[in-house]
Amino acid sequence: MLGHQSLVAFVPVGDLAAARAFYADVLGLRVTHEDPYAVVLDAGGTVLRLAQVDGLRPQPFTVAGWIVSDIEVIVDTLAAQGVGFVRYDGMDQDPKGIWTAPDGGRVAWFTDPDGNTLSLTRPS
Repeated sequence: MLGHQSLVAFVPVGDLAAARAFYADVLGLRVTHEDPYAVVLDAGGTVLRLAQVDGLRPQPFTVAGWIVSDIEVIVDTLAAQGVGFVRYDGMDQDPKGIWTAPDGGRVAWFTDPDGNTLSLTRPS
């Protein structure tokens, strides 16, 4: 039934202005709409809605991620813009914070200004 319908992804944020600046200016997503309750962006053809949430408590897991073809270039570009990459105990991440999965895929995690965990994945 919904297999042929477009998906809207939601990311809760506590500071809409800071989130807009991060997702648009740092990550390079195009703003398509904004109002006092949300900022809507085009994330590679998927609608990403940053939704204002009072009392936000970021979760300890990834809430959104991007599939990328050259993870090292994107990690370097984001790091040059001040994005810090998350390191996890027990995971063998390289000096840039990129983890190689057993199947050869590679993943790097970072957070937005509200502490939401985001990821970059280069599939194997």
